[in-house]
Amino acid sequence: MKKFTSSIPGYNKSEVNSFVGKVTQEYESMLNNLKARDEEINNLKKELQKYKNLENTLNRAILIAEESSQNIKKTAYDESKLIIEDAKKNASRIINNALIKAEKLENAANSLRRQVARYKIRYKNILETELDELEKMEIDS
Repeated sequence: MKKFTSSIPGYNKSEVNSFVGKVTQEYESMLNNLKARDEEINNLKKELQKYKNLENTLNRAILIAEESSQNIKKTAYDESKLIIEDAKKNASRIINNALIKAEKLENAANSLRRQVARYKIRYKNILETELDELEKMEIDS
C-alpha cells in the first residue's frame, strides 16, 4: 500500500494526484484487458457455436448417409430376390418346354418305330409272296 507524506493541511496533494493517476492508468489498463478478454471469449464462444453447428450438420449427414446405405442395401436385396424368382420361373418354363419337346420326340420316335416295324412286315410279306411265286415258277417249269 502506498504511504503518503503528511503536511499541515493533510496529505501531499501532488503525491496523491500522482498516485490516483497511476491507479487510474492501471484501472484503465485492467479494464481494457478485461474488455479484450471478454471480446476474445465472445469470439471463441461464437466459433465454438459454429463448430457445434458444423458437428450437428455432419452428424445429420452421417445419419442420412447411413439411412441411404440401408435403403440401397434393401433395394438391392429386394431386386436380387426378384431376379432369382424370375430366373426360377424361367428355368421352370424352360424345363417344362424341354420335357414337352422330349415327350413329342419320344412319341415321334415310337411312331417311326411302329412304321418301320409295319414296313418290315409288309416288305417281308411281299418278299415271301414273291418267293412263293418264284417257287411256283420253278415247280411249273
